[in-house]
Amino acid sequence: MLIPSIDLRGGKVVQLVQGRDTAIESDDVLGWVERFERFPRVQVIDLDAAMGAGDNDGIVRAIAARLTCRVGGGVRTVARARELIEAGAAQVICGSALFSQGEPDIAFAHTMAQAIGAERLIAAIDSRGGRVVVDGWRTALPLAPEDAAHRLEPYCGEFLYTHVDTEGLMKGIDMAVVDSIRRATKRRISAAGGITTRAEIERLDSMGVDAVVGMALYTGKLAVDDGWLGRSGKAGHHA
Repeated sequence: MLIPSIDLRGGKVVQLVQGRDTAIESDDVLGWVERFERFPRVQVIDLDAAMGAGDNDGIVRAIAARLTCRVGGGVRTVARARELIEAGAAQVICGSALFSQGEPDIAFAHTMAQAIGAERLIAAIDSRGGRVVVDGWRTALPLAPEDAAHRLEPYCGEFLYTHVDTEGLMKGIDMAVVDSIRRATKRRISAAGGITTRAEIERLDSMGVDAVVGMALYTGKLAVDDGWLGRSGKAGHHA
């Protein structure tokens, strides 16, 4: 299944290369919401909240009223997770807060799962060079993403794996790495990081992995059309 990603910063939709350089900036948030409203799920990331520079809660609420959303960005507390659920998020994405002192923070993961329900919690695992990275991808941990998935599995309903090495570059994702993550857990997996073509999305789907796509959609490299929507919808009903 194809999951479009809406990244928000300063009230606008943006796309960043490697999480740093702005490649696309659009204030037509509603326009993108309308383009994506036929997809079964959409991902919304509040970059301002992630960086501790305010939030885009009003826009998140407006999007969640129209789309089935999974929302992340700055989810560091149970209170914040509950706020997003109350704002209309179907699921909450939590990343850096699930790690402490170089290891998965099992106590926090357990607390979060109890508070909002494990089925509503998506654990985000980002990796670069084969190691988990946190704090906006600035800090590398002595931890392999497969190990993180194995240890966090009891506390979440799904994993969002981002292959930082290829994120935003539109050069494709490392399928072998995604497959290794998939084999490390029985939970549902969605993958992000450079996914660009229908062939990639279909290959991921054959592995039972959903594809989170941003840059390729916003640049028009991957077209949003009814034919593709039909195929993605049909492909999206795997376990």
